[in-house]
Amino acid sequence: MQVTHDEPLMPLPTNEVELARCLADPEWRLFSGCLYKIMIKGDDGEDAMVMPFKPNRAQRRFIKRLWHRNLILKARQLGFTTLIAILWLDHALFNANQRCGIIAQDREAAEAIFRDKVQFAYHNLPDEIRERFPLARDSAVELLFSHNNSSVRVATSMRSGTIHRLHVSEYGKICAKYPDKAVEVVTGSIPAVPTNGILVIESTGEGREGEFFDMCERAERIHAEKKPLTPKDYRFHFYAWWQEPKYRLDSATVPITADEHKYFDKVELLQGCKIDPDQRAWYIATKHADFTGKEERMWQEYPSTSGEAFQVSTEGNYYAQDMIEMHKRGGITRVPALDLPVNTYWDIGRSDGCAIWFGQELRGEDRFIDYYEEHNKDLRWYAKELKDRGYLYGTHFLPHDAAHKRLSDYNKSVMEMLQELLPGHTFVVVPRITELITGVQQTRKHMKGAYIDEARCAEGIKRLENYRKKFSRAENRFLDDPDKSNGCSEGADAFRQWAQAKELGMTNISSKPYEEAPPPDWRT
Repeated sequence: MQVTHDEPLMPLPTNEVELARCLADPEWRLFSGCLYKIMIKGDDGEDAMVMPFKPNRAQRRFIKRLWHRNLILKARQLGFTTLIAILWLDHALFNANQRCGIIAQDREAAEAIFRDKVQFAYHNLPDEIRERFPLARDSAVELLFSHNNSSVRVATSMRSGTIHRLHVSEYGKICAKYPDKAVEVVTGSIPAVPTNGILVIESTGEGREGEFFDMCERAERIHAEKKPLTPKDYRFHFYAWWQEPKYRLDSATVPITADEHKYFDKVELLQGCKIDPDQRAWYIATKHADFTGKEERMWQEYPSTSGEAFQVSTEGNYYAQDMIEMHKRGGITRVPALDLPVNTYWDIGRSDGCAIWFGQELRGEDRFIDYYEEHNKDLRWYAKELKDRGYLYGTHFLPHDAAHKRLSDYNKSVMEMLQELLPGHTFVVVPRITELITGVQQTRKHMKGAYIDEARCAEGIKRLENYRKKFSRAENRFLDDPDKSNGCSEGADAFRQWAQAKELGMTNISSKPYEEAPPPDWRT
């Protein structure tokens, strides 16, 4: 690969006193463009370019707001990994006995970051500068400096010792694909950073569940409430695509529909920003050229708002695309409870979880007005919960194993126990299907006409959006089995009981059709 220079490099000061003064100034080292160089990928097959490192607009904003603990939620290709690699290298070069680390989702990604950003920047220092900072070790995962015993290294986990500067790259992807690694980062690597150190966790969004989502939600709430931060609190940094000046195309070359303009107008209103025609053209062209028109991929990779960044990633997710379509058609909305019977749809987990959807039917329209789930409770708890909600119940639909599963020492089925706890209620068992995917397809089919209350069913919506397949690290692909580790299987399976019952015509007999009451007889 041929490497070229995009612009002339600024010369170093020739006066030794002036050079010493400049090297002692962190701002000069980072902003002058004299010291560090980076490698930029060329467009359309062009050769890579070596350029002086000068922080761009987003990077300067981040440096200005840098805190002890930092969460970066961002659009792609804003250069934060490059920035932090340079910051860590600079800190190690000019401060003794410091340990700087970068964690990536796998060893290959970690070594690529280290090779193309940390090692590249060090080996391309001006000769007279590099000679001042000799290496004691130069491997594929670590630079150890002999002049001050500081180091920069990469790994997939950093549990041992103190890490004065730690960067966790693409933590959202780690949470989504490698949950055990995500736990290791939280329990092992993050505690290794002292209070006076600096931690940066950075990623694009990967769905509304997982540790990265929870951390961002807490940090953004603190930011919105303008609470003072302690050194243990995370500062929230969000960088939208429209904040990047280079993301623009000639608007005369890209047709934009009225609905697409409505989307941009809504973003302007929510964010208090201005998205000009050339920016809108870039967004639409990128969506169609890079992501075949898929909005959910743009939301994830180039979010307009922080909430949009976590709208569902469809990869490996059973109902992600269906939930996106439901949102778009207004199926997630305010659904008032009507004076009609309420049917419930259950899933009772084999361990300790239970989920219940509460639905009504009006002229063939399925309306979900409530959702409940709990763990570590017995059936008496759920029976009391149903009574306390005060609905007029129609039929309770139970999963197939409720007719034969034995619990504890009662020697009764779940259905038998519920019938004793709720006398007068009607319980039926939804027949078992031989293949899970059959039930999933039936659920997708009937979701197209359903409505779900966005407030009372918020937890259930989250379960549907994040019901996903297991990911095999060995095979680097999603398997056909559901991932039950993220707590979404009970809620999604309970919803599936509704679709399977509806497919079999079982819901038609569970409630009477809605009829207007006859007018009162004026003669009486």
